[in-house]
Amino acid sequence: MNQQPTSCPFCDREDNYVVLMTETAFAIQDGYPVSQGHTLVIPRQHVATLFELPRHEQLALWDLVERVRERLKEEHQPDGFNIGLNDGLAAGQTVPHVHIHVIPRYQGDVPDPRGGIRWVVPDKAPYWQ
Repeated sequence: MNQQPTSCPFCDREDNYVVLMTETAFAIQDGYPVSQGHTLVIPRQHVATLFELPRHEQLALWDLVERVRERLKEEHQPDGFNIGLNDGLAAGQTVPHVHIHVIPRYQGDVPDPRGGIRWVVPDKAPYWQ
């Protein structure tokens, strides 16, 4: 097990921000949401990448993602979701404690949602052109 760093915002969280919790993971509202309901699913164990977790904890994390998604469907009635993670600095990871974004999407929130997460590399996103 990796040691907790001294300044990890996920390790130093207050439990009153937790919306769902399991033995191995928890979910909190994103501090800088891109849409209403944007939630982070985070393992309790401090690791930088999903692949440092034991397989059973990876699966438990995805089970919690599913629970968060169902909760958001009930609470916010989104039209879709973007679900993903940033793995490493080159991928845009800013907090070195793995976390999965569950981002509700709403009809009309962007002019053309085609391509979804492909827009992380804008020149390659519109493959249909």
